[in-house]
Amino acid sequence: MMDVPDIQHFLEDNFAPWVLALAPTVHDAGPDGVTLDMPITPEIARVGGIVSGQALTAMADTAMVLATAVHLGRLAPVATVTLDTQFLRPATGDTILAEAEITRAGRALIFARCTLSALPMGKAVALATATFAVPD
Repeated sequence: MMDVPDIQHFLEDNFAPWVLALAPTVHDAGPDGVTLDMPITPEIARVGGIVSGQALTAMADTAMVLATAVHLGRLAPVATVTLDTQFLRPATGDTILAEAEITRAGRALIFARCTLSALPMGKAVALATATFAVPD
């Protein structure tokens, strides 16, 4: 199984600069999924200090892609086929925590979900689901 430093390096070496500008940090990885966080900064906040939906969606997609890699047991690229995000409440605080897990995996498609929580409040601010295609 891959460890947290391997996954962080995969993230830093393979994701777009604008995703890396969110400063995502991998904290945990296991067979059930991955946990990342990103700081809430003025660059991703809009009026009232609320994190933009675009930043939340990018964080969820990133976390689910990494969970897919852990599930596959290899750091391989996948293609996002569908991505759906439901925003539950304004995301404010210090940090966004992303907890991603694989819900079903086949040979060609992998399904995942991610819960985004705002810290220190600890309440869910968004839920996301995605389908990923696994290249041959």
